[in-house]
Amino acid sequence: MSENGFPDRSHLPTSPGVYIFKDARERVIYVGKAKNIRSRVASYFTRSGDGRPKIAELRERVRQIDFIVTGSETEALVLEANLIKRHRPRFNASLKDDKSYPYIVVTTGDEYPRVFATRSSHDPRHRYFGPFPSAGSVHATLDVLNKTFPFRKCRGPEPGRRSGVPCLNYHIGRSVAPCIGAVTKDEYDEIIADVISFLEGRVDGLIRDREEAMRTAARETDFERAAKLRDEVSALSHVRDRQQATIASEDSFDAVGAFASGETACVQVFAVRDGQVVNRDSFLLDNYGESRAEDVALQFVPQYYGTAAVPREVLVQSDDRDDELATLADHLSGLRGTRVEVRRPQRGDKRRVLEMAVRNAELGLEHERALDEARRNKVASTLDGLREELALPKLPVRIECYDISNTMGTNSVASMVVFQGGRPAKGEYRRFRIKTVEGADDPASMAEVIRRRLQRLKADDPKFPEPDLILLDGGKTQLSAVMPVFEEFGVGSDLPDIPVRSLAKREEEVFQPGRPEPVILGRNSPELHLLQRVRDEAHRFANTYHRELRGRAMTASVLDDLPGVGPERKKKILAHFGTPEAFLNASLEELEAVPGLPGRVAREVHARVHR
Repeated sequence: MSENGFPDRSHLPTSPGVYIFKDARERVIYVGKAKNIRSRVASYFTRSGDGRPKIAELRERVRQIDFIVTGSETEALVLEANLIKRHRPRFNASLKDDKSYPYIVVTTGDEYPRVFATRSSHDPRHRYFGPFPSAGSVHATLDVLNKTFPFRKCRGPEPGRRSGVPCLNYHIGRSVAPCIGAVTKDEYDEIIADVISFLEGRVDGLIRDREEAMRTAARETDFERAAKLRDEVSALSHVRDRQQATIASEDSFDAVGAFASGETACVQVFAVRDGQVVNRDSFLLDNYGESRAEDVALQFVPQYYGTAAVPREVLVQSDDRDDELATLADHLSGLRGTRVEVRRPQRGDKRRVLEMAVRNAELGLEHERALDEARRNKVASTLDGLREELALPKLPVRIECYDISNTMGTNSVASMVVFQGGRPAKGEYRRFRIKTVEGADDPASMAEVIRRRLQRLKADDPKFPEPDLILLDGGKTQLSAVMPVFEEFGVGSDLPDIPVRSLAKREEEVFQPGRPEPVILGRNSPELHLLQRVRDEAHRFANTYHRELRGRAMTASVLDDLPGVGPERKKKILAHFGTPEAFLNASLEELEAVPGLPGRVAREVHARVHR
């Protein structure tokens, strides 16, 4: 995060592509396209935003910004549309108008297919190409198509007019008039096949011809024709750009691109489904052996598909390793249950998608390294600020925080969360049941937990290394309750001197032993924000454990007294609802649906629970 609380944007690329905003839970909340990703994203974080409603709410929720670099802005549009369909981000519905993108449809379900623009829902009998960036680009493309391929332009599934007279398009060479039998069915099908080939992206030859004709017209000072050819080249280029992200054959495959530098590597997996790039996954890998990118990709594939669904085809970057690719294909085929092909494409659309994955892996590694360096510098600065503000003997690299949770003295528990280098170390979290304290006595409960923690420290338990700071959720009372425990264990003499501080929630004051006045940290300071994150995490972890114990107790006491419910039916009820809260909130109909629970018993149970 930057100093103003927004995500750091300084390392975003200036290339065209798609930017993806994520919230604190890493959920996609907005997807957008840009000609310059860094510049476009920056516009969201100016004082006025970019003029659209709800921008303020959006930017307050953004915690992470991902990106996918593309070859052009048109390609970015296609990816944006695909990602919005996949993730359905909340803010896209609010911030974008609701019009759909235009497509070109070839009505292959008709005997004599038509070719026209549409925004309506897709008919599975026909072929659709797009989306296109604007209606203008679609109509320009259709104009080029019709001049090159004289397909019929009349409406309806049947060609021709009621009068039986061919239309003007036939007389000016824009239609072969199948309505009057001027062309055979096979000849018309060949025209439509050429149209589909054109729309599938095989347009380079047409573009070269028109560019040469445009230059010739300009040399001959026929500027009107040159301008017309220029517009045709532009329309054809839209088709070619769209093809970079829309695969001609409507295949489904994954493209695995890797980039390695030193002891770190990045792998990006582009998922293509039915000819559309629908998703991108990015992975940062340790590469201590400094393997080449090709080796990293091949080693990554079997690990990735241990959990992910296996497509029919996987594209990888590899040199002459047919044996390795064949072995990998056999392994993936066993996972999928049908034959899987693993190969490196040499040309065409699939090669372009793989190259895009490799390029994004390179940029992703650069981006992650820059962010990691910025984070380390920020964390080091924050920890040094805490050391100075709280008068600590050394940097608080390992912070342990404790909190108590109970309901009117029942099911009293405590939590210990650990932050290592400013980040949660969730594998080292611990939770405790309070054993020696009766009732709602949070200070005494805190003293019990600290005593148990210091016993572990005295026993030199490797699972509980020495902390640099112990933080208590509470004020002076909690701090006063634990100080005798520190003296009892000889902290500072028999045990290492461990600083202890308490954070009072109401005014966010930090209390420390031997100092009557609290330390007041700046409300917007990174030091206070770090302490708040640690304290809030301890509170969340304690409450989660308390709710779990309370739910068990509630369910056990209720089920033990229910009429007609013995041990077996009790197991079936718990297995059916999953959680105690779901059982206690169940309707009569839901109870009657429990397998093995008679309707009479279900009605009696419902009456007892909701008495």
